[in-house]
Amino acid sequence: MKDIPGNRMKLVAHSGLGMIVPLPLRERERGRGGAVAGSAAPRATTRQGASGFFARGPKRILPVALLAAFSATASAAAFQNWEQDASSLGVAHAGSAATADSAASLYYNPAGLARLDGVQFSAGFTGLRPIADFDDKGSSGPGLGDGGDAGRWLSLPNASLSARLGSDLTLGLGVSRPFALDTRYDSGWLGQTQAQHSEIRTLNINPAIAYRLSDKIALGFGLDYQTIDLDFSRAGQRLKGDDGSWGWNAGALFTLSPNMRVGISYRSAIEHKLDGKVDGEAARASITLPETAILSVWQQVSAQWEAMGDLSYTRWNRLKQVVFTDRASGAALAAEPFTYGNSWRLAWGAAYRVNDIFKFKFGFAWERSPIGNNGRTARLPDADSLRLAFGVQWLLGAWGRLDAGYSYLLMRDAKIAQIRDGNLLRGEYENGAHTAGVQYSLGF
Repeated sequence: MKDIPGNRMKLVAHSGLGMIVPLPLRERERGRGGAVAGSAAPRATTRQGASGFFARGPKRILPVALLAAFSATASAAAFQNWEQDASSLGVAHAGSAATADSAASLYYNPAGLARLDGVQFSAGFTGLRPIADFDDKGSSGPGLGDGGDAGRWLSLPNASLSARLGSDLTLGLGVSRPFALDTRYDSGWLGQTQAQHSEIRTLNINPAIAYRLSDKIALGFGLDYQTIDLDFSRAGQRLKGDDGSWGWNAGALFTLSPNMRVGISYRSAIEHKLDGKVDGEAARASITLPETAILSVWQQVSAQWEAMGDLSYTRWNRLKQVVFTDRASGAALAAEPFTYGNSWRLAWGAAYRVNDIFKFKFGFAWERSPIGNNGRTARLPDADSLRLAFGVQWLLGAWGRLDAGYSYLLMRDAKIAQIRDGNLLRGEYENGAHTAGVQYSLGF
């Protein structure tokens, strides 16, 4: 074996071929399959390739079948953003709680920090461009026009740092934007009494700790300090509010073998008590951003191939209505309907190692939106979606690692029939989204 400088990786003999994989500390100490680090792994008895893969029988085929059985895709419903690590964008964020190959994985599962040695740094940027084109089908309102494309670019930066303090203890810190929304319609459009401008911005600061109980099990826990800024406007009304509140997250990572990991994680709901204004009048409101649970699998299928899957659940039904009340009297001043249900996300992805420095990735995802026809509003005309993604990874030697990815979101046409102030907005939205991102990671 030989070290790959700056990446905390080793070139491992695998079935007679070279494969670069990140290794946990204890695997580096012992080597694969109990071999002493520095010794060659045993050569496979079957020839590598398609025939060699299937000749391995259930040990290889069963994990892949399990991945395919519960996996299908990855995206984010409503205004939750799954793009907290651009390196996983290329696989549609499949395997998010089990991959654990950089400090950025902290967001999806804090237990993954236990796999990282020394000091690790990761930073990235994702640009998200939603598409929301309204087609009128019998609206009755004071305005004219379909409002144009209401989607706007969203910038989603992230940065994470981890440091190992001993053989089993690792600390981490992550900064990200887990929720964001920005829709803006042309002035004076048909639905101006329903929505004109809708913006939600969050910033999440997440210190975390991970502890390795054994070679097979690691646990992680973190705190979330999250800020939110809300700015909603429509004809004759503007609502603004901001807050900072606390939540928490936890996870576990199970290393079933050197080639297979399973991760589970949970991020708590966070209730924000907004301090804001309604048309300039001092007001208060409450909004609860939902909790999310994730189950992930990562599998090294062969020397070149790895596969991963995700199943996640987000409890959006906590968000029904945001009521703004007068700060002094407590009288209701305005209300924004949400009427959300809950959402499921299914994801599957794969990566192919072309050579010692280059990897190609792809994935797809399906998500059940929490927004149905009866609860859909012009502020966020979301619908069930399918995401197609691909990406690449370059190992830069002593300079670290660079990942890049792109995805396109195919979304069902979203019907709407929203009445507000006696005005009906009736029609159909043609939706979609382009997402592109880069992530840089470095180990010291």
